[in-house]
Amino acid sequence: MAGGRTKWLFAILQCFLLALVGLGVWDVLFVYEENKCSMTYMFEYPEYIKIKLPNKLTSKYPSYDLYLYGEGDSAEARKNLKATGIPVLFLPGNAGSYRQVRSLGSVALRKAENIHNKFHFDFFSINFNEELVALYGGSLERQTTFVHACIKVILKLYKDQKVAPCSVAIVGHSMGGIIARALFTLPNFKPTLISLIITQATPHVAPVLLVDRYLKDFYTTVNNYWILKEKDLRNITILSMGGGFRDYQVRSGLTIVPSLGLYNNTLNVVTSAVPKAWLSTDHLCIVWCKELVLATVRAFFDLVDHQTNQMTTDLERRMSVLHHHFVNYSEKDSAEDNLESSASFPDPSATWSEIKTYKWTYNSPEFSAWEPKATYFLLPLPSEREPYTHLYCRTSNLEPSNWIYGCMKINQSICAGRWNPFPFYALSDHLKYFTVSQESIDLTGKAELLKMYKIVNFNLDEYRSFSHFIIHISKASVNKRFSIECEFLTAKSRMVSTPVTNVLSLGASTNRIFINSTGLLHKIQLQDFNQIYQAFKIHVRSQCQFTHGKTEDVYRFHVPWSHEDFVVTTSAPSSTVIFAKLHRARPENDSSVPELQLHTARCCRYEITIRTSFLEVLGQLIRFHGIYLPMYVVANILLAFGRQLMHLYSEGRCLDFNSALNAAARPYKVIPVVNLAVFLLRYDWFKEMWSILMLPEMDILTLNRQGSSYPMIPILLFLFGTAIAYWNGIFLRMLLKQLSFLWSIFHRPRIIKKEHKLLNFRSSGIMIFLLFITWTTCGAAALILGYVLYLVKVLSLQSSVRAMKGILNLAPKQEDMKEIAKEEGCKSGMGGHVPKEPEELSPDRLKLLSDSDVDDAVDTLQIHITILHLLNWIILFSAPSFIYWFKNLRYSRRLDPDPCGFVAIILVFSIGVLMNSHSTSVKRSKLLKHTARLQLLLAIAMAAFGLVHLYRVPYFVTFSLVLHAFGCLV
Repeated sequence: MAGGRTKWLFAILQCFLLALVGLGVWDVLFVYEENKCSMTYMFEYPEYIKIKLPNKLTSKYPSYDLYLYGEGDSAEARKNLKATGIPVLFLPGNAGSYRQVRSLGSVALRKAENIHNKFHFDFFSINFNEELVALYGGSLERQTTFVHACIKVILKLYKDQKVAPCSVAIVGHSMGGIIARALFTLPNFKPTLISLIITQATPHVAPVLLVDRYLKDFYTTVNNYWILKEKDLRNITILSMGGGFRDYQVRSGLTIVPSLGLYNNTLNVVTSAVPKAWLSTDHLCIVWCKELVLATVRAFFDLVDHQTNQMTTDLERRMSVLHHHFVNYSEKDSAEDNLESSASFPDPSATWSEIKTYKWTYNSPEFSAWEPKATYFLLPLPSEREPYTHLYCRTSNLEPSNWIYGCMKINQSICAGRWNPFPFYALSDHLKYFTVSQESIDLTGKAELLKMYKIVNFNLDEYRSFSHFIIHISKASVNKRFSIECEFLTAKSRMVSTPVTNVLSLGASTNRIFINSTGLLHKIQLQDFNQIYQAFKIHVRSQCQFTHGKTEDVYRFHVPWSHEDFVVTTSAPSSTVIFAKLHRARPENDSSVPELQLHTARCCRYEITIRTSFLEVLGQLIRFHGIYLPMYVVANILLAFGRQLMHLYSEGRCLDFNSALNAAARPYKVIPVVNLAVFLLRYDWFKEMWSILMLPEMDILTLNRQGSSYPMIPILLFLFGTAIAYWNGIFLRMLLKQLSFLWSIFHRPRIIKKEHKLLNFRSSGIMIFLLFITWTTCGAAALILGYVLYLVKVLSLQSSVRAMKGILNLAPKQEDMKEIAKEEGCKSGMGGHVPKEPEELSPDRLKLLSDSDVDDAVDTLQIHITILHLLNWIILFSAPSFIYWFKNLRYSRRLDPDPCGFVAIILVFSIGVLMNSHSTSVKRSKLLKHTARLQLLLAIAMAAFGLVHLYRVPYFVTFSLVLHAFGCLV
């Protein structure tokens, strides 16, 4: 009774844990902002002009091609392959198409027409045959070598140009970005061939899934090279864009380019922080999203050196342009290097006015009958004795122009004169002096575009050399509706600091902040918010005193250590919900704090409520750690397998899979041992022992470097793995029962023999055949064929066990029927003659079948079902290489290199033995006890070395099955 209750409680717990996993997966896949990207359309029919490659290159890479993009007349002009523009090479990613270049190419063509084709860009694209390079790393080196050859071919197309380009710019989507960086690791590659690399949703830190060692080796080579050779590569500019929370394939934390940060040549941004976009994109949308395509093309055109009509070689200018378009967009022309430049005011008809208040608002009149005139407003700088620390100004709908200046104290006699609100006709002499002195500084480059506002927030301590700030309204803006708001403020009075709620509160506790706004800017610092597993729901309610119309508010969640801000706009009064979570944990040497910036209206009251979002926390857990769940599931299966073998050794019976999982799945058996090893690695003597044993680095240390390892998460992931394994066991058991019914239609069930040769002619033939498949094609194909044969074996066992149970249950009833028949025969004078029974129920067959036979058959079936569980995961890990091989079968019959080859060779022999194994042979094994105990050690080793490096998991499973097969023989 107690055992049954325990099973029910365990089932309920696993149901609850699986529900948590489902909620986390639901949050990652479906709970995010809607797709706000605009589609990029072509104005003319796109054409992809195939570039003829050298025969040697074509024969070596028959599945790869190089194309030049064109539309309409431009395509016709380029078919002679005489390039005259600026070369840009697009590299598609995992399963990507060369046709994805059309968005960038089309917009660049239209922009070139707008400048009357003073210069233009030639967009090339490479066809990688849509290879799955994110899941199979064996082709990454081939792709890299091919790209190098294509760059040489591209540059040769410009040999007749007067000023021929000596480098290309590269745009790489997904794995195309890592290919671009891998070019520099080639032994004969010249770094001067590439000047700029823009990557879109590229996992630079590590692969999303490490399913083969070739991926690991490739990433290690590339990242180590860029870190060790950072000084030599300092002239290469890299922009990396992450898609934000909509991209559930490549999380934005992986898109950061690893570097030591010694040189300012790398910029990492999330699309939600990109000016004029402020949106999140999925993994494919980032290629064609119009807002991002426009920003990229604008940056390309601003990067052109107008003297050579080629990409600028000035590193500072390249970084300045990229910051302008992807971080802080101001209306000042990004081609100007200096954000603070001298200015003059030559218009004698301009109107000058001095503002003598610390809060000032100007709304343009609805209609002006006067002739448009430029207007200048002077804001005197407060003295140091006054408490003000910052000047905050924002404009709305102001005509793009230089609109804010600083007046140096050398001109204080001019700037600080007594002005009246009417035009000053006597200022011409002053203006002449003002023009000649060149002591007014244009500060428009310091402005930032934030949705509908252009804002500046000047720290007055940095501008004490100024006497005034000057606001300029150009003639073009006079007859338009616009507004300007400015105020001098004290930063501390506008800053509120509050601790965030604890993650374990699960949303039950809240923090409330009330702001009675009399100003335009307020900031809320979110203390203790620095980990990726934290997620909060921030509810902002605004109530305003005015009753006429609405005012626009802008809320920005700002993360100071990463360009991953996101912006929300609303109209006060309003009720707005913001979900705050991080793409990247705070670095160890950083003490900054995330903040919520409220660009508010005056005379409004704001209530901010902060609470933990349980659903978002689960989503963060799955987003960052969901890829490690397969390892924990397999570890649980190994523990259950060990429990089955131990119970068979001690009790003579084998538990079913779920009962064994209930008894063996304990996180305290695995996690503390791994944590103890991590702790001991702090000591030199243990490190020496570790190196003597030639053990690899523990995966938990890799997660520590990435800032995504926390003490309680492994335990929670282990429990999630238990739940997945439990319900997977139920599903597989039900599936096998249904399939066995179908199997029994075509194959008559047989009595399972206790004594059976483990190695016979049939099993030997199967092993030889599978070895031949492994050698001539790929290991994954042999594994899949072996799995199918093993599945057939299990189905046959399932139908036989069901038939044997039916025979055993019918046996007593059959004896009763014989007695009744005898009595009826005597009464009718038949002399007790009984008709002959069917062969299946004959007395001879009944004598051969007993309860122990059925029990042994059931034990055999339980062991084979658990082995099938393990084989399921091996097939899952080998599926990517099989898909890659099958897709490229027309180019090559054999997969080279083959990540599954070694595992396949070993497992072929094991499967050949295990297919004929019986529980009686397992019981007699001299290694049964040791095999059972070693499953725990394998689970611990897997947790230590297979958490990140998932390709190691099949090796541990293979070792377990080999050990079990060897035990059946001994």
